[in-house]
Amino acid sequence: MTNMKAQAERWGAELYTEDVISVNLSQRPFIVRSSEREVKTHGLIIATGATAKRLGLPSEEQFWSRGISACAICDGATPIFRGQELVVIGAGDSAAEEAVYLTKYGSVVHLLVRSDKMRASKAMQDRVLTNSKIKVHWHTEALDVIGKEQMVGVQVRNNYTGEENTIPARGLFYAIGHKPNTELFRGQLELDEVGYIVTRHGSVETSVEGVFAAGDVQDHEFRQAITAAGTGCQAALLAERWLSSGGLIQEFHQTQSEPTPESTTQPQEEIPPTEFNLQKTRHHGGYALRKLFHESDRLLVVKYVAPGCGPCHTLKPILNKVVDEFDGRIHFVEIDIDEDQDIAQNAGIVGTPTVQVFKNKELIQEWKGVKPKGEYRQVIAGNL
Repeated sequence: MTNMKAQAERWGAELYTEDVISVNLSQRPFIVRSSEREVKTHGLIIATGATAKRLGLPSEEQFWSRGISACAICDGATPIFRGQELVVIGAGDSAAEEAVYLTKYGSVVHLLVRSDKMRASKAMQDRVLTNSKIKVHWHTEALDVIGKEQMVGVQVRNNYTGEENTIPARGLFYAIGHKPNTELFRGQLELDEVGYIVTRHGSVETSVEGVFAAGDVQDHEFRQAITAAGTGCQAALLAERWLSSGGLIQEFHQTQSEPTPESTTQPQEEIPPTEFNLQKTRHHGGYALRKLFHESDRLLVVKYVAPGCGPCHTLKPILNKVVDEFDGRIHFVEIDIDEDQDIAQNAGIVGTPTVQVFKNKELIQEWKGVKPKGEYRQVIAGNL
C-alpha cells in the first residue's frame, strides 16, 4: 500500500488524511467538507466500506473491548485471550476464518451457529469441523455475557430444545455481518433496504451522475479484497471517462521536487535498540518504550498494533500526520503486541489499535480503535 501511495503521488495525486463530515450532492460541482477544508469536485468515488455489526447484548457496552470484539485478527493476540476458552458467533466464511485463527491463541474456540448448518464454503467448513480445538454449538444463540470486573462466560440458549447454559470463556468475537458506512449519503443517493449504495448492474455507477461507489459500501455479497480492488479500478476508469465526456477533466503534472500534501507523513526508519537515540521522535519496540518512559521529559504517545489488524493500517496515516506536526516535541513508540506480549499485558491492552498518551509517567489519555485526527491533535497540543 505504501508503494501504491508513492506511485499515485508520483503521477500527481494529492492525498489528504482527513475526516469527511458532510457531502452535498444536490449541486454541481459537488461539495465535500472536512473539519479542515472544503473541496469542490465534478466527480466522486465513494469507498467508505462497512462496519462490523453488533448483537446488542445487555452487557455489550460494559465488556466492549474488554472481552467482546468484532475483529479477531485485531484483538486475538492480546494477552488476556492467550490460553483461554473463546467464543465466536457466526456461520459464514468470516466466522469460520476467525474461529480457525483464534486457535493460535485460545485453548478452545466455541463456534455458535443459530441453525443446523453453516453458510461458509465447504472448504472453510471442513477446516472448522476437522480442527480439534474448535467446538461447534448448533442451534445456539448468545443471550448475554457473564462477569463483573472481567468476562468469565457467555450465557447461551439452544433454539431447538430451549435449554440455557453458560459457556466458560474469556473472549467473545462477533462475525455476524456488516453495516455499510453510508450515513453521509442517506437521502442523496439510492440505497437498498439494508443501506448499501445501489449501483447499476455490471457497473459501479450510482443514482447520481458523476458519483461512483466501490468496495464493500456497495457489495454485500462477495466482500473480498480482490473484488473491492476490482470495483475500485472500475470506478476510477468510469470517473475519468465521465469527466472527459463532459469536458471537465483537468490534468495535473507534478515534478519530482514538488512536495505533496502528505509527503512529510512517511514514517522515519525504525531505530533498532542498539542505535537508540533519545532525540528522535519515532521509535519502535519495548526497549525504546522503557528507555523513553524513564529518561524522557517529552509527552509520550504509544500505539499498540497487531499483525494483520485492518484498523491498525487505517490509523497509521492518520496518526503519522499528527506525530509529524509535533516532531521534536513528543516521543512516539509503536508496539507490536505479538512481539512485546509482556508490554501489552502490563499496559492492560485488550484490543488493537490502542493509543496511550503519558505525561510525567502518568497515563492521561487512552483511545481504542480509530478516532478522528483532530481528537489526537487536541489532546497532544493541550498537554505539551
